[in-house]
Amino acid sequence: MSMTLGLQRSRRWFAGAIFVLANAAAEAAAPELSVTIGGHTAKYTAEALLANPAAVTITVPADVSYKRSMTYRAVPMSVVLPGLARDDSVRVVADDGFAATLLAGPLLAASEDAPRAYLAVEPPNAPWPPLKAGAKATAGPFYLVWLRPEKGRIVPEQWPYQIARIDGVASVAVRFPAIAPAASVSGTDPIRHGFAVFATNCLPCHTLNLAGDSHVGPDLNVPFSATEYMREDFLRQQIRNPQGLRSWPEAKMPSFDLKTLSDRDLDNLVAYLFYMAKRKVETPKG
Repeated sequence: MSMTLGLQRSRRWFAGAIFVLANAAAEAAAPELSVTIGGHTAKYTAEALLANPAAVTITVPADVSYKRSMTYRAVPMSVVLPGLARDDSVRVVADDGFAATLLAGPLLAASEDAPRAYLAVEPPNAPWPPLKAGAKATAGPFYLVWLRPEKGRIVPEQWPYQIARIDGVASVAVRFPAIAPAASVSGTDPIRHGFAVFATNCLPCHTLNLAGDSHVGPDLNVPFSATEYMREDFLRQQIRNPQGLRSWPEAKMPSFDLKTLSDRDLDNLVAYLFYMAKRKVETPKG
């Protein structure tokens, strides 16, 4: 009798241990968003953000990634960016290495006359649709979306998805002086504006002069500038419609249409690239 009781207790203990280990494994596997501001790091799970009192249901009429209307549970970006000043910058890094540096001001804005930034959170028990037909990957678990983007200059590169971490950082020019125009270039020079266009639209995927946060795409200045191996008209086409110039199944570069990149923006971006072709850093040996 005692042997039977002991066996039952052992089975119960073993079942309980398996349950505890399974829960621990599930918690360990739960994705977390890491946010570092002012040297302090906070980690957020999807469950914690969805339970936040500031969480709301929003509908994005023209979602950049899904190309249609999408409804999300989301929190204002200010919830995960405490203590950030409006003139600060943050680096938003995705799982695939995409890294966008964004000004804090638009992320923190709450006016009805301005774009409003939200962190959409994918519910663990209700995954979003795949980004591409036949694929499994969604935009989750964390996705920066905007309401009223038309009230400001919010471009597709400012909608990072599959976000892994957010860091408070210095401006692009301070962190990567090798990509900035010389101090002698005035603030009204097209080259200076082209640099701003590059930082917003190109730097999230490319480096230039081997400087930048992301390596999704190739460096655009070393060993050769795109202006050196591509005719200017083809360079412009490459930016406007890269898949129309050369296409393959794994191509990732998006198109930059007139709504995203005006003709003036494109002119200034090309001027910046020609300018930087004369300011190359030394190519590493080996």
